[in-house]
Amino acid sequence: MYFILNHKNSTLSALIITYNEIDHIDAVIEHLNFADEIIVVDSYSTDGTFERLSELAHVKVILHEFKNFAEQRNFAIEQATCEWILFIDADERLPEELQLEIIETVKKDTSIQAYKIPRRFMFNDKVMRYSGLQTDRVFRLFKKDIAKYRADKLVHELLDFKGDHRILKHAMLHYSFSDYESYKRKTEHYGLLKAQELFKNGKRPNWFHFYIRPAYKFLTNYVFRLGFLDGKEGYIICTLNAYGVFFRYKALEQLFISAPK
Repeated sequence: MYFILNHKNSTLSALIITYNEIDHIDAVIEHLNFADEIIVVDSYSTDGTFERLSELAHVKVILHEFKNFAEQRNFAIEQATCEWILFIDADERLPEELQLEIIETVKKDTSIQAYKIPRRFMFNDKVMRYSGLQTDRVFRLFKKDIAKYRADKLVHELLDFKGDHRILKHAMLHYSFSDYESYKRKTEHYGLLKAQELFKNGKRPNWFHFYIRPAYKFLTNYVFRLGFLDGKEGYIICTLNAYGVFFRYKALEQLFISAPK
């Protein structure tokens, strides 16, 4: 059970970028009600996400064409009016103890300008404790004026800032896996964006990328990072993540085939 905090801290903008997140949008907004403003940048959803957001008086929703994740996140940052930014994905949730920690963190008079938040990957309702996910930490809380996402990173965005950072104690929950096919489509989408990034850098794929890299990804997460202890769910996640590596380089190969000579 999660609780809505009625505390206002006058310094925090909560940002989300969305596309077809109707199954998540009500829950994620509920977990952000402690922020001073909630801004959602939607890339023209077709499942009712924008319409639902438009019904929420305390949420500012903006339509913006999706080019890549870095550009979309940077556009969202530009819309914020508060000193601190909290970025969250629609499939993530903030337990009450994390909400409280964020409130106390942004109230501090400190030189720390950015914080990573640990994530617990949820396979439906099961916490994945291994499978390469046990050290998942992401920059999500930072001061607006000191950070932007690097434009050359189209996926798995990299926050570019100078200064010290810390890791928050409490974790968010990441409900990324709802079913096999949707997670597979997500890995393919990320793989295509990563392929475009590699293509711009002139990286050509070869047999090593098609066979060794996916196998290494699977063995690392399933064996060495103990994915087998997560049971059948661990096997599925490790397999799909390895497939994502294979798909990335096949997409890269196709980009070179299709490129003008």
